Amino acid sequence: MTPILEVSGLRVERGATAILRGLDWRVARGEHWVILGPNGSGKTSLLKSLTGFLSPTAGEIAVLGQRYGASDWRELRFHLGVVTSSFVAAIPPAEVALDTVVSGKFAQLDLWHAGTRADRAAALKLLRFVGLARIADRAWAHLSQGERQRVLIARALMARPRLLILDEPCAGLDPVARGHFLKFVERLARSGAVGGALRPDSARRRRKRSGHKAPPTPGPALVLVTHHVEEITPAFTHALLLRAGRVLAAGPRGEVLTSARLSAAFGARLRLARRGDQLRLA
Repeated sequence: MTPILEVSGLRVERGATAILRGLDWRVARGEHWVILGPNGSGKTSLLKSLTGFLSPTAGEIAVLGQRYGASDWRELRFHLGVVTSSFVAAIPPAEVALDTVVSGKFAQLDLWHAGTRADRAAALKLLRFVGLARIADRAWAHLSQGERQRVLIARALMARPRLLILDEPCAGLDPVARGHFLKFVERLARSGAVGGALRPDSARRRRKRSGHKAPPTPGPALVLVTHHVEEITPAFTHALLLRAGRVLAAGPRGEVLTSARLSAAFGARLRLARRGDQLRLA
């Protein structure tokens, strides 16, 4: 099957500095990835390349078999949802949560397009999906950090992306809020309900009358970018380990996340400990 994302020989140079050095990476359907690496390993540059904010020097990026440069990037980017703290400053303090979610359909921040009644109904369903329907009319300035992260996830889901990138989503969360948020991410990774949350009520009623159930709609593949192995929940199946702009290891998490490879990536002696499904560095 065509992979959701395929990166081949990706190289990014700025002046005499090579930031990414021939990076290869492939995300297949049904996989959830975590990206780990120290500061300066190339994580941010990789994300900027994927979202079109950084032009590669060489290499190719393809989404659902359509290659950047040969296909309209403005269309391809709707297949990639991004949740990042860099969006926070661009959202007006007075904008209510429902409008922030609607803005995801148009891939814009600071919503000026009101959207249709159906758009707002879909946004409300997504807020319900992330457990925040009660704050639909609350201004951005009055949301907690954890609520903002969930609203941004709902926003990213408005375009029904095939890949959802979570860029250090736990930054700024206290330990309790982080625990709650990671439980939500685990549920999202295992859920096929996202498509159902956006299915029109009329279609749902027609299927109910006809006696046919809607086929399960898989949620997006997730990519979690983090510095902390403690944030890797059991649903993440694969790992990409970066060091100095290169892929140190990529593949099933049990093969990639080892004490030896993490020590090599971070340049220090590290021991990976497992307690049930939980990971930590000792």
